[in-house]
Amino acid sequence: MGFFGNIFSKKEKEVYPALQNYSDVLVDMHSHFLYGIDDGATDIDNSLELIKGMVDLGYRKLITTPHIMGDTYRNTPAIINDKLEKVREKLKQNNIDITINAAAEYYCDHDFFNKIGNEELLTLGADKYLLFEVSYLNAPDNFDEVIFALQSYGYKPVLAHPERYPFWFNNFDKFKEIKSKGVYLQLNINSLSGQYGPGTKKIAERMINENMISFLGSDCHHLGHLNLMKQTINNPYLSKLLSSGTLLNTKLF
Repeated sequence: MGFFGNIFSKKEKEVYPALQNYSDVLVDMHSHFLYGIDDGATDIDNSLELIKGMVDLGYRKLITTPHIMGDTYRNTPAIINDKLEKVREKLKQNNIDITINAAAEYYCDHDFFNKIGNEELLTLGADKYLLFEVSYLNAPDNFDEVIFALQSYGYKPVLAHPERYPFWFNNFDKFKEIKSKGVYLQLNINSLSGQYGPGTKKIAERMINENMISFLGSDCHHLGHLNLMKQTINNPYLSKLLSSGTLLNTKLF
């Protein structure tokens, strides 16, 4: 096996056939469906359009995760929950039947570090899984401190889309090290499409081959992402991931 693992053979494609929809994933735990507070849905009609698209793809629950990021997206639990209630009411008015909750995608910087232990952080349900991301340019210098602090306060850190961080592409052992520290890894569905580049795709495939992924997320911001998800259903790595027994999405239902 090469650095990035095997390309699927004909036999493997028969073992891991294309999915019909995402109903077996059941819960999407990474998206940007609350309008007007980050780079996701632009208005309430766009929120409904995106959420309806997720229903059509087979999801039964969404935990949407607006950015909380320094001076760029200064969202708070109050801002997020207020917008969540507005979206829920609109869904009810339009008879769109899906459960929707909200957490956040925290940007790992010193502002985030200062929040830990000083205020209540938004998590993916009662088990206190907490979604966070890092810069695409380089890992934060306080990465290990953040992980230790989160775990000290009972949070279970979930690293968003690790396959998209190019500074670790040539050091796959770093992903193993992060996972060994108790950090859960969340894969973006569309990383398997090649949307984020061939390096991201290959890392995503290897992570699936090595059973490293605990959560699968759409990271859906707009209709383009939704349409790409429809095409990516045909990717056999998705079927392999769902067959692996490592995914925890259904535990969030």
